[in-house]
Amino acid sequence: MKQKKIPLRTCVVTREKLEKKDLLRIVKNNEGKVFVDESGKANGRGAYIKKSIDALEKAIKTKVLDKNLETTISDEVYEEIRKIIER
Repeated sequence: MKQKKIPLRTCVVTREKLEKKDLLRIVKNNEGKVFVDESGKANGRGAYIKKSIDALEKAIKTKVLDKNLETTISDEVYEEIRKIIER
Protein backbone atom coordinates (compact mmCIF):
# COMPACT_ATOMS: atom_id res chain seq x y z
CA MET A 1 0.00 0.00 0.00
CA LYS A 2 1.27 3.46 -0.91
CA GLN A 3 2.19 5.60 2.10
CA LYS A 4 0.46 8.97 2.30
CA LYS A 5 2.76 11.99 2.14
CA ILE A 6 2.69 14.10 5.31
CA PRO A 7 2.71 17.84 4.59
CA LEU A 8 5.54 19.70 6.34
CA ARG A 9 5.55 23.41 7.11
CA THR A 10 8.22 25.65 8.63
CA CYS A 11 7.66 27.43 11.94
CA VAL A 12 8.49 31.13 11.45
CA VAL A 13 9.88 31.34 15.00
CA THR A 14 12.03 28.21 15.42
CA ARG A 15 12.61 27.48 11.69
CA GLU A 16 11.78 23.79 12.36
CA LYS A 17 10.02 21.74 9.68
CA LEU A 18 7.02 20.11 11.35
CA GLU A 19 3.76 18.41 10.42
CA LYS A 20 0.80 20.75 9.95
CA LYS A 21 -0.96 19.22 12.97
CA ASP A 22 1.90 20.40 15.24
CA LEU A 23 1.60 24.01 14.05
CA LEU A 24 -0.90 26.87 14.26
CA ARG A 25 -1.62 28.98 11.18
CA ILE A 26 -1.97 32.73 11.64
CA VAL A 27 -3.62 34.50 8.68
CA LYS A 28 -3.88 38.06 7.43
CA ASN A 29 -6.80 38.27 5.00
CA ASN A 30 -7.40 40.77 2.17
CA GLU A 31 -9.10 43.24 4.54
CA GLY A 32 -6.01 43.24 6.78
CA LYS A 33 -7.69 41.31 9.61
CA VAL A 34 -5.32 38.96 11.48
CA PHE A 35 -6.73 35.79 13.06
CA VAL A 36 -5.90 32.21 14.03
CA ASP A 37 -6.93 29.75 11.31
CA GLU A 38 -7.58 26.42 13.04
CA SER A 39 -8.91 24.82 9.84
CA GLY A 40 -5.73 25.68 7.92
CA LYS A 41 -7.77 26.56 4.83
CA ALA A 42 -8.63 30.27 5.19
CA ASN A 43 -7.73 32.64 2.35
CA GLY A 44 -4.92 35.11 2.92
CA ARG A 45 -1.26 35.31 3.79
CA GLY A 46 -0.39 32.66 6.37
CA ALA A 47 2.44 32.06 8.82
CA TYR A 48 2.91 28.95 10.92
CA ILE A 49 3.96 28.90 14.57
CA LYS A 50 4.84 25.84 16.68
CA LYS A 51 2.26 24.92 19.32
CA SER A 52 4.46 25.74 22.32
CA ILE A 53 4.51 28.57 24.86
CA ASP A 54 8.27 29.02 24.32
CA ALA A 55 7.76 29.63 20.59
CA LEU A 56 4.91 32.06 21.36
CA GLU A 57 7.02 34.03 23.87
CA LYS A 58 9.87 34.25 21.36
CA ALA A 59 7.41 35.39 18.63
CA ILE A 60 6.09 38.16 20.87
CA LYS A 61 9.61 39.29 21.84
CA THR A 62 11.09 39.28 18.30
CA LYS A 63 7.88 40.38 16.50
CA VAL A 64 8.57 37.71 13.86
CA LEU A 65 4.84 37.29 13.06
CA ASP A 66 4.51 41.05 12.49
CA LYS A 67 7.36 40.87 9.97
CA ASN A 68 6.04 37.76 8.18
CA LEU A 69 2.47 39.04 7.86
CA GLU A 70 3.61 42.62 7.17
CA THR A 71 1.28 44.12 9.79
CA THR A 72 1.05 44.83 13.52
CA ILE A 73 -0.45 41.96 15.47
CA SER A 74 -2.69 42.86 18.42
CA ASP A 75 -2.40 41.42 21.93
CA GLU A 76 -5.83 39.76 21.46
CA VAL A 77 -4.43 37.55 18.69
CA TYR A 78 -1.48 36.53 20.89
CA GLU A 79 -3.90 35.75 23.76
CA GLU A 80 -6.03 33.60 21.42
CA ILE A 81 -2.89 31.70 20.34
CA ARG A 82 -1.94 31.19 24.02
CA LYS A 83 -5.42 29.77 24.81
CA ILE A 84 -5.26 27.33 21.88
CA ILE A 85 -1.77 26.13 22.87
CA GLU A 86 -2.82 25.61 26.50
CA ARG A 87 -5.80 23.42 25.56
